[in-house]
Amino acid sequence: MEKRPARIQQRLNKVYVLQVATIFVGFVIFGISENIKGPAIPRIQFDFMLSEAQVGTLLSLNSLGYLIACSFTAYLTRLWGIKRVTVMAFASMTIAGVFMFLAQQFGWFTASYFLMYIGNGMLEIALAILGARIFVRNTGMMMNIAHGFYGLSSIAAPLIATGLMKVTIYGYTLDWRGMYLVMLSLSIIPMILTLMGKFPEAEEETAERTPVSTLLRDPALWLTVLILTFGVVSELAVGGWLVNFLEKAYDWDTVSASGMLSMFFVCFTFARLFLGTLTDRFGYTLSLIVFSLASGLCTFGALIFGEPAAFLFALSGAGIAMIYPTVMALIAKRYPKESDTVITFTVTLMGVGSVIGNYLIGGVIEVTKHLYGSDTSLGLLRGLQAGYGVIGLCALLCTVSGIVLYSYLHKRKEIV
Repeated sequence: MEKRPARIQQRLNKVYVLQVATIFVGFVIFGISENIKGPAIPRIQFDFMLSEAQVGTLLSLNSLGYLIACSFTAYLTRLWGIKRVTVMAFASMTIAGVFMFLAQQFGWFTASYFLMYIGNGMLEIALAILGARIFVRNTGMMMNIAHGFYGLSSIAAPLIATGLMKVTIYGYTLDWRGMYLVMLSLSIIPMILTLMGKFPEAEEETAERTPVSTLLRDPALWLTVLILTFGVVSELAVGGWLVNFLEKAYDWDTVSASGMLSMFFVCFTFARLFLGTLTDRFGYTLSLIVFSLASGLCTFGALIFGEPAAFLFALSGAGIAMIYPTVMALIAKRYPKESDTVITFTVTLMGVGSVIGNYLIGGVIEVTKHLYGSDTSLGLLRGLQAGYGVIGLCALLCTVSGIVLYSYLHKRKEIV
């Protein structure tokens, strides 16, 4: 019997299976932690008596935790290895769930949420670096499939969160505090997988790595940062604002609004699982332009045509889903030896954009409400429409940045 090729043998061994399982399940937990906030935020806002601007500030401060984690995770990965850093990330998220459950004051809750985003940031960098190292063939497809597991959990997360908040155990209703405790405790599962696995560390390169100063002079790198930032701000903002928008602008109940958010992630996940192969076929840069444009047009279409076109909010997920993993694939191909450095740099600056983006959305809502009447239903509607319009604008700015990048790379015959 003919012996299997070494590459196939490697892909079937236990080490590789555990690596892939860690990435896939890690993205499941990431999706849960990011998207259970949709149905929880209106209740958090009510319990702590927060304005829309304060909600935007809360989300921005939490994104700051994500940003801080991104800035030091690559260093910790080189110092301690991906395995330890990944375990720390899952542990942070589990502990954050316990603190949220105990939180009775807004300051304590904010600190707990901040800790969760520290874990999210560490996990994001660790999974991205690991993916860049092991997905050496069909990179775009594999990156999109891996990130598709984020979408899978995101589909179910809002509905599960809504259901858990109504569960009563021995006369105690879980509400949003108990829901966060239960959902974030699931981080223990991938933590066990991580402890069982063996992770590839950075190989010692015989050739010198490109100096950071040289990388920073590359216009393509900065354009990649813009694409990733605008794309991710548009993606993540949906989880925080769509349910709030539908409940307050169209008077939807929580179940219906959460269902629309889940439909967003159905489209989101379908795109990553089944359209990722198109990015390898048509090229990463062109794919970024097409998919971000589709998302932006859907978002503005939903706002312009009103409640009957609300399904376009969900459909926009198919376009915006492709941005993050396709950028990671582009980085892995264009900067193969410096992928860890470039990933850290781009994701860190993306975190800055997330902080500004969430704050901007909340601020735009408040300013527009004042223009139309803060205490009127019209003022609330116009404010929410303007705030959500920022999400669509970010998608279109992602398109513009992609066109500029395509033009730059085309002139240099370096299209990726």
